[in-house]
Amino acid sequence: MKINSNGRIRFGLAAIAVTLLGFGSFTAPAVSAETYSSPTAPSKVTTIAAEGGFRVFWKAVTANPPVSYYIVSAGVGSCPVIVPSSDKSAFMYALNEDSVTVTVQAVSDYGISTGASSGAALAPLSKTDLPLKSVQLLQLSDFHGQLEANRSFGAGLLALNFDADRANSEATFVMASGDSIGAAPPISSQFAELPTIKAFNEMGFDVATFGNHEHDRSLEHLRFMIRYSNFEWVASNYSTLKGLDAGKGKRAKSYTLIEKDGVTVGFVGMNTSQTVEQVFPGNLDFTYSGKKQTVVISSDTAGVVAAAAAARAAGADMVVGLIHEGWNTNTGGEAIGPLIDYANDIGGVDVFYGGHSHQTYSSIQNGRLTAMVRNAGAEYNRSQVCVNTDTNTVLGSSNELVTTSNALVKTGADVKTAAVVKLYKDQLTAKFDVKIGQVEGQTPIGGTPPVQRSGEHAFGNWSAEVIRTKYETDFALVNGGGIRDTFPSTNYSVSDKTLSRPGAGNTSTVYDVTLGDIYTVQPFGNSFSIIEITGATLWAALENGVSNYPSDGRWPHVSGLNYTVDVTKAIGSRIVSVTDTAGKAIAKNATKYSLATTDFIAKGGDGYNMFDVSKLQVRDIDAIVLIDALKADLAAGKVTKMTLDGHITVIK
Repeated sequence: MKINSNGRIRFGLAAIAVTLLGFGSFTAPAVSAETYSSPTAPSKVTTIAAEGGFRVFWKAVTANPPVSYYIVSAGVGSCPVIVPSSDKSAFMYALNEDSVTVTVQAVSDYGISTGASSGAALAPLSKTDLPLKSVQLLQLSDFHGQLEANRSFGAGLLALNFDADRANSEATFVMASGDSIGAAPPISSQFAELPTIKAFNEMGFDVATFGNHEHDRSLEHLRFMIRYSNFEWVASNYSTLKGLDAGKGKRAKSYTLIEKDGVTVGFVGMNTSQTVEQVFPGNLDFTYSGKKQTVVISSDTAGVVAAAAAARAAGADMVVGLIHEGWNTNTGGEAIGPLIDYANDIGGVDVFYGGHSHQTYSSIQNGRLTAMVRNAGAEYNRSQVCVNTDTNTVLGSSNELVTTSNALVKTGADVKTAAVVKLYKDQLTAKFDVKIGQVEGQTPIGGTPPVQRSGEHAFGNWSAEVIRTKYETDFALVNGGGIRDTFPSTNYSVSDKTLSRPGAGNTSTVYDVTLGDIYTVQPFGNSFSIIEITGATLWAALENGVSNYPSDGRWPHVSGLNYTVDVTKAIGSRIVSVTDTAGKAIAKNATKYSLATTDFIAKGGDGYNMFDVSKLQVRDIDAIVLIDALKADLAAGKVTKMTLDGHITVIK
């Protein structure tokens, strides 16, 4: 089956709170004629000790959207079961004779309720004699080289928590669903991403799949990453893996098997098919046996289904799917996004973990746990899965969202992992803690939907204005996906404490900017360029930019023009008007204009394939241009201001 992630995704206006075992990720409620929300917890839960486990009863939950399943679990080391909403009782097997507190959760498309229990812990009359095993899965995604603990765990604290989780369950597997590297702060990007691979080795990762940002550099670079990885890489929807053979037994696989504590788990991986649009042209090319080849990343599910079947045939007791596609929004009673589509359509996989859209989601889709977390190591999923190792079937899964506030270990850092971070941080400080300017206020990042990918953004306005002015073009366009952090950067910590930085204790709204800030917000090393366009080309570019609202990196930030977009309209007809800044209409015709943008966009990145590359003039590295603009303001005694100027109007 083929899923077109552009055509099938039904984007909504806002998201509803998703609550996982009492630990929530909260987003704005959707505006609707009806009121939708995650379900409330079941009531009147009764647990009765039995031979081999527990009989559990509860009162049905009424919710909108309706409850689809109930999860019965007792936490780490237990045997969770998932039952359909028609059931009001379940039998939960006991894997030992310990006293436990059994909880029941209601599930809908919008999320999972908090857990409800009958109260005191209870021991079973005996443990089960079935060949059941409890598996613990720890998953994160879109880590993006976030090694330092700024607005996230940081690698050192993650390592401590993974160790603490492993101490509670021998069958613990740690995995990443793509974008572990790429679009990273300087502590990783300036050292060819090797610090992140070394940190993942110390954290004890077992397996990772590729995201689009693993391909920010050449396949030769990615082979280098694989060579230094002590964990497995899987990709099940690539036309060939020959270009990802790093030698000496290190290579990407269509599936992999890992055994712990008598349980063999198979892992398959699926990258977004949009990768070809989201990386620099040529990054998927390689030469094998003297012949040039290109990796094709398919949206078709056949490769993943085949890999899952092969994993089972090779001895997997269960299969985990690492999918670098995301949930986007809850709206109209439905969970929307390609991750949801794949979880419902791919057979042979027991648990799905997503990524790519940098948001939190957890539910049961088609009887199977489907979950993802926010980016940059801000949180991770801790899931419990009960598997019958004789029949190779999963009885159920439960999930817990782990943040720094509810983690087993809340402070500190693993010594070896911290040493990796310090090694590269020490080399970085002297070069990047250099003041290059001052700004008024801090521009935002993220949110639901991400502010830089769904509307006007102050940093986007400023950077577009800088290049339009520098190159004296009619217009400028930069993409929201190129804005990787707040500005000044939250994810770049300075060692010079005399600098004025956002944060507790600083009452000033004027902040010092360093080289580290620029290279964190703009880590790709693209070049600003000039290209000749027509009015028709400009309209086509803007239509492409708004086509994947509300969370895609192609979203266009502009200078020299204003546009209005109606995101309720069909893709391809969303741009309502385009004018210059004086309000004069820019017609969709053959009138010629000059446009400043990045070479990434001009050469077709993010789906901008409407430009005539023969008319392209590549100029200067993007970071250098922005650095020069900040330095010029500083030399003139000016504080740089980044504001919302009304360039973009969004009709929802």
